[in-house]
Amino acid sequence: MTDQERTQIFQLQKKGLGYKRIAAQLNLPVNGVKSFCRRHPVNKDTALSDAVGCLQCGTPLTQQPHRKAKKFCSDKCRMAWWNTHQDQVNRKAYYQHICPACGKLFESYGKEHRVYCSRACYAQARRKEVSQNG
Repeated sequence: MTDQERTQIFQLQKKGLGYKRIAAQLNLPVNGVKSFCRRHPVNKDTALSDAVGCLQCGTPLTQQPHRKAKKFCSDKCRMAWWNTHQDQVNRKAYYQHICPACGKLFESYGKEHRVYCSRACYAQARRKEVSQNG
């Protein structure tokens, strides 16, 4: 393998191409490309941390290898960003229920087994159960 092929492998690996595609583009055996890449890993994490910052405040982030890429530096920034970008939230878990205490139709998000529409209706239903049993 020539020095030129090695530099091309590095460049293609940084772009995110796999062993098969690199081998096909450079007309090299797949196992040769695979063994070279394993012996000479490209440090993608440092490139990501330099280029990517917190979406809210722009603070540079250090990415952990073999982990999901961070988008925010803290929970405070994460919540602030999502609160200002409500249009980008993809909410699918809406459920409709009928409250047994007041009979009102209500919608809950993320709680399929919710029974009462409010804390007051729950308390009212509990008082009725106690007075009937007592």
